[in-house]
Amino acid sequence: MISKLLHQAPATSDTERPVPRWALRAAYAVPLLVLPSCLWRLPFALNFPMGQIHATDMPELWIRVPYILGLSVLSEAAALLSIGLVRRWGEIVPGRIPFLGGRRVPPMAAIVPAVAGGAILSVLPVQTVLQWAGAVDPVAYENVWWEVLATVCVSPLNLWGPMVLALTWAYYMRRCRPER
Repeated sequence: MISKLLHQAPATSDTERPVPRWALRAAYAVPLLVLPSCLWRLPFALNFPMGQIHATDMPELWIRVPYILGLSVLSEAAALLSIGLVRRWGEIVPGRIPFLGGRRVPPMAAIVPAVAGGAILSVLPVQTVLQWAGAVDPVAYENVWWEVLATVCVSPLNLWGPMVLALTWAYYMRRCRPER
């Protein structure tokens, strides 16, 4: 059952023009790429340092918990918005939305924020590059296993920006270009 779901592309019949299969898969993969990072940061809310040596100078619990939980929820919600670039709700506002329901989404209302977000998210890995170059001190871990776990959880974020930009390009081609 699960393998069938993984190999079956979502329905494309709800959009005005067909969505490329690669775009469908990428849009549904984006939230899954962000999820490990969101889960990685949750123990920090309860002052568990996840093997980081200098993670003891954290803010108070009443600041830390809402900040970390909010950041994780907002990150995942932003990642879920990429699905709108391949579904009908990215073209027509759902009817359950007051005052706007049923109206067409102007393409630029989706393209401009998606390009801005994708560009910003594409620049974020600069921190990783600066650490590799030695310009910024890397985070120290108690042992290599904590560092491997951190890398496995956080590295997929490097794909988020480029994937959003690719999805935005597919959205633009589908919504703004005339059919051939």
